[in-house]
Amino acid sequence: MTRVLGLGVALVTVSGCAWYLPALTDLRARDDRPVSRRTAAIACLTGWSTAGAVALLLLVGVMWPVPCAVAVAGAAGTSVLRAHAGAQQRAETREVARHWATLEPTAPRHGRSQGRMEHYVFAALVACGVVVALIAETLLMAAGPGRGGAGVAVAMAPTAILGAFLVLAATYARMSRHRITADRRRGPR
Repeated sequence: MTRVLGLGVALVTVSGCAWYLPALTDLRARDDRPVSRRTAAIACLTGWSTAGAVALLLLVGVMWPVPCAVAVAGAAGTSVLRAHAGAQQRAETREVARHWATLEPTAPRHGRSQGRMEHYVFAALVACGVVVALIAETLLMAAGPGRGGAGVAVAMAPTAILGAFLVLAATYARMSRHRITADRRRGPR
C-alpha cells in the first residue's frame, strides 16, 4: 500500500514541473530577479523537494512516522519561506512606491487606502450575507420542516440570500474598479 502511495506522490511530484522549473529559472537568474521572487522560488523548491523525499521514503517502505515527519518538516519550512517572501515583496513594493512618489508631482487620487476600503466593503457585504442567511435558516428551521415545502425553503432560502449578497458585492467591486480606472485615465484635476 505504501509503495502505491509513494508511486502516486512521485508522479504528482514529477508533474509539478510547471512550478519547480520556473522556480529553478528564477534562482539561476540571481540578481536579475527581486529577492522576494528568489525566496519564493526557494520555498517552491523546498515544497516540491519535500514531496519527492516523501515519495522516495514511501517507495523504499520506511515506517509511516518517518515520511510523516519529513512531510511536516518540509511543509513548515516551505510555509516559513513563503511568508518571508511575502514580507520581502511588500517591503520591495513600498520601496518602489516611495521612489515613484518622489518622481510624481502630486499623489494619485486613489491610492492603496481606496483599494483597501473596497476590500473591506466587499468583505462586509459577504459577511452580512452569511449572517442574514444563517438567521433565515434558523428562523425557517424553527418554523418546523414538516409543513409543505418548508424543507425545500430551508435549503434554498439561505442559498438564495447568500447568492444575492455575493452578486451585490461583486457588482460593487466591478463598479469601483471601473470608477477608479476612469479616474486614473482622466488624470489629476
